[in-house]
Amino acid sequence: MDAFQIQGGHTLSGEVIVSGAKNAALPILCACLLTDQPVTIKNVPRLRDINTCLRLLGSLGVQCFWLSENTLTLRAEQVAEPLAAYDLVKTMRASVLVLGPLVARFGEAVVSLPGGCAIGQRPVDQHIKGLQAMGAEISIEKGYIHAKSKRLKGCRIVTDMVTVTGTENLMMAACLADGVTVIENAAREPEVVDLANMLVAMGAKISGIGSDRLEITGVEKMRGVEYSVMPDRIEAGTFLCAVAACGGDIRLSNVDPKSMDATVEKLLEAGLSISAKGNSMAAKMKKRPKAVNLRTAPYPGLATDMQAQLMAVNCVAEGTSMVTETIFENRFMHVQELQRMGANITVEGNTAVIQGVARLSGATVMATDLRASAGLVIGGLTADGQTLVDRIYHLDRGYDGMELKLQALGADVKRVSQT
Repeated sequence: MDAFQIQGGHTLSGEVIVSGAKNAALPILCACLLTDQPVTIKNVPRLRDINTCLRLLGSLGVQCFWLSENTLTLRAEQVAEPLAAYDLVKTMRASVLVLGPLVARFGEAVVSLPGGCAIGQRPVDQHIKGLQAMGAEISIEKGYIHAKSKRLKGCRIVTDMVTVTGTENLMMAACLADGVTVIENAAREPEVVDLANMLVAMGAKISGIGSDRLEITGVEKMRGVEYSVMPDRIEAGTFLCAVAACGGDIRLSNVDPKSMDATVEKLLEAGLSISAKGNSMAAKMKKRPKAVNLRTAPYPGLATDMQAQLMAVNCVAEGTSMVTETIFENRFMHVQELQRMGANITVEGNTAVIQGVARLSGATVMATDLRASAGLVIGGLTADGQTLVDRIYHLDRGYDGMELKLQALGADVKRVSQT
């Protein structure tokens, strides 16, 4: 099992090319099931979750070919068996995104209830409710969702909560449904917009993209497409947090600054100097950060996926801050690991109170989920002495070559094998 060995205390300088967004790439890959024509996707990050998704698609009969380091072609001419098995789904919740496309195009799907990071309950009831409203017959048997429909019917769907994967699944299903589907209370995240734009390029008829009300007019058939995945706003935000905590001067290329407003606002408040031009950003930090209060919320609010990284900044900031997590009930598992490094954090319910300290101390810590891993790495970069971040397979699910990018910025980070 791999770990990161970090010698802290270095300021960061240099340039990082941000990878494609994992949370956009996964639904975009699943959208290939909507057509029998080739789909070529560019700017695909090389991640564990991407590999899991490709294995899942391959098990369904999709042909997947890498054309270059970050470009692949997929073709779903036929599906031998519309089964997404537990062994492939258990490690990645986004696997449920094959449900909508399979039912819409092939009339049947058997999909294991999903897994992923243990950050809280993430039920798929809104996916099921929406597909049932579109006429699908659905049952849950032995941990599998069984769905059938000769052809889905357009309808009005009002989700009980804002759900990103739920919006994506229902939007894909609606593309091949008979009639008009309206999704109310739709998620507005940039990754949802990216998927919608790709679906339109494939021939879908979608209006309201980027709003909380999507209207999809079903078509008889979707076509192949060549499409480039948006830059990863969470990866970009993670590197901005790293320089905010450590100090230095960095440049990020292949970014979409417009998708990062909430994160940028908080880091500006913390004292980070940020400028953006086109698809690049520059960030400078010459002093200790200031403590900032955070509250996660659905987009355009502050992403829950940035909470751990921003908390790490607050751990070494001047002053006291409050971090309130409103999305997932178990997303403070990194707190006890940061405390091992000397962070002064107390938790009451869904709120953490952080009294910043001048420096953290190196320690052996254990990653508990994807974004917690990133927060612990940032903590290690600021700490005196050596930090060992164990179980970084979580990190590899969502960050493409993180240690290499940090090394390019002057950080002392090594990947080591643990026996």
